[in-house]
Amino acid sequence: MKILYGIQGTGNGHITRARVMARAFSQHPDVHVDYLFTGRNADKYFDMEEFGDYQTRQGLTFIHRNGAINKWLTLKNAKPMQFWRDVKQLDLSGYDLVLNDFEPVSAWAAKRQNIASISISHQAAFMHSVPKRGQKLLDEFIMKYFAPTSVQLGVHWYHFGHNIMPPFIDDEFSASQQGQHFLVYLPFEDIDEIRALLESLTEYTFEIYHPEITNSTQESHLHWHPTSKRAFHHSLHHCAGVIANGGFELSSECLQLGKKLLIKPLHGQFEQLSNALTLETLELCHTMNTLDVDEVENWLLIPQGEAVKFPNDPKILIDWIKSKQWNDTETVCEALWKQVEFPEKVRRKLAKLSKVPHHANIINRV
Repeated sequence: MKILYGIQGTGNGHITRARVMARAFSQHPDVHVDYLFTGRNADKYFDMEEFGDYQTRQGLTFIHRNGAINKWLTLKNAKPMQFWRDVKQLDLSGYDLVLNDFEPVSAWAAKRQNIASISISHQAAFMHSVPKRGQKLLDEFIMKYFAPTSVQLGVHWYHFGHNIMPPFIDDEFSASQQGQHFLVYLPFEDIDEIRALLESLTEYTFEIYHPEITNSTQESHLHWHPTSKRAFHHSLHHCAGVIANGGFELSSECLQLGKKLLIKPLHGQFEQLSNALTLETLELCHTMNTLDVDEVENWLLIPQGEAVKFPNDPKILIDWIKSKQWNDTETVCEALWKQVEFPEKVRRKLAKLSKVPHHANIINRV
């Protein structure tokens, strides 16, 4: 079986999920997987060893400025003619299947060439009635047409009664130590604003990772670092809590490790706003709408969280992919949710929600 796996490269979360899948696929010699990444410049990818001789294209991406999506710059930097050339030139004739994580070039190429395609992404979960906040007609359009596939298999922290699967979290996130520092990852915020947020909290140490930092430096209690998978994960394992935007994968890793979480969603990004809503609803995070020092100070004083256990081995999913029973998403989702273990307080919250008719739709109106 030969698969092309298209992955959105704008954020590191999609790549993190693909790494788990790539390691699992490597245990199946009867499956050959090629990887295609779009959404950032080819020289900006890092720690990509698991993907072998991967391909890149420009694709489509969103431009962020000062913690918000800049729609004008996004439109200005889009190159639709180049995108369509990439779609037409991507030859899928040798592939049995296209897997897709919100990657538009491979999705549209599969649609154009009538190749079976499966979306395995957090974005696909929003095709269902799950908690949503700030969704506009444009957001609905993007979720439906940005990377269309023949089968949608969404990934979320809870299924809300739909054929949605839980996230896979690597084995390395099965245990951690609680240290003294706090990890900060706000890649879409301005560095000076992050400094202004944290500089007065001198009794705490903050390890701050940001894509605009090129060399590690220390300013009193503020330790600045460039993005690095190994160093970042070491800091995550040994931190006392995490301050981050509302990305799905990092939040999932924090939940698995039981790290308390303070989320500042990206303005204008309904997916991150909705992620914050879901975690708030399940009492698994605290949120702040702006970079607010009082909110941070209050959060620093709350106790540590309890871990959520998610699956770490995609074997069930890969066996389902190999079976070619791709329209039966219910069976694979049920099998995967049996491996999830929520803390008692979350189970009580979910039990209350399940007793409310159409509870997901009610949450959507929050």
